[in-house]
Amino acid sequence: MTGPYRLAVDATAAAADRGVALRLFGGQAVRHATSEFPPRAYSEQDIDFACTSRQAREVVAVLTDLGYVGDERFNALYGHRQMYFQAPDGTTSVDVVVDRLTMCHELHFADRIDRLPVTLDITDLLLSKLQVVKINEKDVHDAVYLLAAHAVAEGDEPGTIGLDRWGEVLGSDWGWWRTVTGNLRALLDQGTLQSHVPANAEHDPFVGSKRLLQHAEDVPKTRRWKLRARVGDRVRWYEEPEEVQR
Repeated sequence: MTGPYRLAVDATAAAADRGVALRLFGGQAVRHATSEFPPRAYSEQDIDFACTSRQAREVVAVLTDLGYVGDERFNALYGHRQMYFQAPDGTTSVDVVVDRLTMCHELHFADRIDRLPVTLDITDLLLSKLQVVKINEKDVHDAVYLLAAHAVAEGDEPGTIGLDRWGEVLGSDWGWWRTVTGNLRALLDQGTLQSHVPANAEHDPFVGSKRLLQHAEDVPKTRRWKLRARVGDRVRWYEEPEEVQR
């Protein structure tokens, strides 16, 4: 039987053939972006796609033609920001987020969706993992894999963890900065990071994490960032991820 990963990659290719930008994020995206490493073993086999509102209708058409079954009620209510499907295998849940990923923080990707052919931008994938306030072992593993497979580099070159994009997000929003830097410090301080580094890592995640932390400290901060920083932890700086009823 075709597994969720193959289904997901094939769907992005089918969309591309029709000029539609459909990209992976989440665990299947990390698997594709770190394919030289042993895949993470995990029980949930869902698929997470990203698209733009401009092409949302085309995405629905592509997935429907491939045998994905949409939740009509859910998609009618929430389709402007998120859609839900069942994969052709009948068991895999499929979420499609539109224009932005909204969890503990909001990550806008619509103007960056074409940077890579199958997944969202590598920097955005890493940010999506490190923006989880109550980060779990799965997210830690994925973050370490991304750091082991991709260089932390100046600029914003596709396929790298670009410091320009990193600084743009963290330097403009104190809440983002607070969560992401806190997670990186926890990884380094607790030694958790090293236990997930694959044997054939191309890059040192410890070195990469330290560089990202330093850049987060050094990047110029916006006025909005500075005003929010004065309040600090006295007011909650993140959103609790919303579980939309299906």
